[in-house]
Amino acid sequence: MLIKTRKQIHESEVTDERHFLNRRKLIQGFAGVGALASMPASALVLPGEDNLPRYDNPRWLTDRFANLATTYQAQDKLSPYKTAITHNNFYEFGLDKSDPYELAQSFNTDPWKIEITGEVENPTTFYLEDLLKMVDLEERIYRFRCVEAWSMVVPWIGFEFGKLIKQLNPTSKAKYVEFVTLADEKQMPGLRSIWSSIDWPYREGLRMDEALNPLTLLAVGLYGQAMPPQNGAPIRLIVPWKYGFKSVKSIVAIKFRETMPENTWRLTAPNEYGFYANVNPKVDHPRWSQATERRLPSSLFSPNIIDTEMFNGYGEEVAHLYTGMDLRQWY
Repeated sequence: MLIKTRKQIHESEVTDERHFLNRRKLIQGFAGVGALASMPASALVLPGEDNLPRYDNPRWLTDRFANLATTYQAQDKLSPYKTAITHNNFYEFGLDKSDPYELAQSFNTDPWKIEITGEVENPTTFYLEDLLKMVDLEERIYRFRCVEAWSMVVPWIGFEFGKLIKQLNPTSKAKYVEFVTLADEKQMPGLRSIWSSIDWPYREGLRMDEALNPLTLLAVGLYGQAMPPQNGAPIRLIVPWKYGFKSVKSIVAIKFRETMPENTWRLTAPNEYGFYANVNPKVDHPRWSQATERRLPSSLFSPNIIDTEMFNGYGEEVAHLYTGMDLRQWY
């Protein structure tokens, strides 16, 4: 079992024990099919957040959320639920941070299919319901760092991607994994925007050893509930040591490749965004520094500025993946 806690943290950064323990007790106390769906709206939110929407699991997934183990816990203070569901980059729904929350609420994600292709023994298409029968779900509390220099701490629910990869039996030619997201103009107004410079669908990729790293997660929920549409429902990637644009949302295809896939932001602005996107405070974005970050919530009169850590603080687990590489060149 993967259990890690962050070292040398400040007392002010630690999650309030009352909120964290109460949240875990609530999750553990609602066992059985349909139980989570009947929880009160305020069950897993902090005071002052009970007027925010909750997102019910599909019936077939409800019992899987009842007794989740927290297998990785960054001890930083959790970001408020409101921040996590209302401050999002999801350009399929608009360019402003508030657009996804405002425009994605009717997004239909059930049923959902994921196509598995490329250098794999048995290319196939799974309904998400069937794919999740192959894995164990768990909760992991990760730091999330955006290339725009803001960050959060989010309790994700998902499964270790590497364990699924081993069941899919990629061939010896598979050196990379490509992810493709949904591009549905009827549901996603951002695809119809005249201001969009993106060649849809959104694509991302990982090297195979990155995909197999135990930290790499495919997430289907957060804060004890199903993944909200604005956060990437019903399934998204989480790679906590990389900038957030690597963690693609609403995945519909996974392709195992012999060659490196192109990723959307590298195609859109190659002088600003590379393939690796490792959090690196020593390599600035061409238009801003990456040495520090705004840990949300943060405001002009109440700034919460912290130093950015190499690999977002996950160097112990991932630095070996890049031994001998010039991470200024391979940004």
